[in-house]
Amino acid sequence: MTGTVWLLAAPAMWGTYTWGAHLVALCRSPRGRRAERTATLTFDDGPDAAHTPRVLDVLAREGVKAAFFLIGERAEAHPDVARRIAGEGHDVGNHTWSHRSLWLCGPAETRWQIGHGHLAITAAAGTAPRFFRPPWGMTNLATFGVLRRLGTPCVFWTVQPEGLRPVAPEAQVHRVVARAAPGAIVDLHDADGVPGAGARLAEALPALIDGLRQRGFTLAPLRDVL
Repeated sequence: MTGTVWLLAAPAMWGTYTWGAHLVALCRSPRGRRAERTATLTFDDGPDAAHTPRVLDVLAREGVKAAFFLIGERAEAHPDVARRIAGEGHDVGNHTWSHRSLWLCGPAETRWQIGHGHLAITAAAGTAPRFFRPPWGMTNLATFGVLRRLGTPCVFWTVQPEGLRPVAPEAQVHRVVARAAPGAIVDLHDADGVPGAGARLAEALPALIDGLRQRGFTLAPLRDVL
């Protein structure tokens, strides 16, 4: 009987640990100010040695400050790129150490993924992450205590033109420009989670920025939009 009860209870416990935490995180996540026609660009999965510098070049040319949610092991491998991100005035965020889904992590592994990522990014970029974004937006109950200790709020997004499947650069531009609303937080990928993501984003970025501006959006840093 005890085994049967455990088998029945285990899915509910897992659901609370993952989906329940996800819903709480969504409710708590800071949002852009909807009364102002601003948007912010955020980039996940870097730094990438080839594509992130291309993105930074575009942002510098256009006078845009963005936010980069870095993977700890990639920041450790490319500290020059991580340091350039911080040095050019962009917000630095933590995207865990290795981009493992937190739905597959128990409390100890969650603390390690977030905490070790935070330390590695700090060392590489020369500044501590200001925000946190979980891989694929998946949180668990253990996440909240770690983020509270580190002082890094969990930030999701309102527009994501490419998720788990490749999306052509022109289609990414159309999706962002069409779906953006005041206070939009745009989630882009400057490194390859999906194969080719970094190259597609670097190609799309100039037209994406121009399209948002043509719609009357001011592109502001994440720290100012929240």
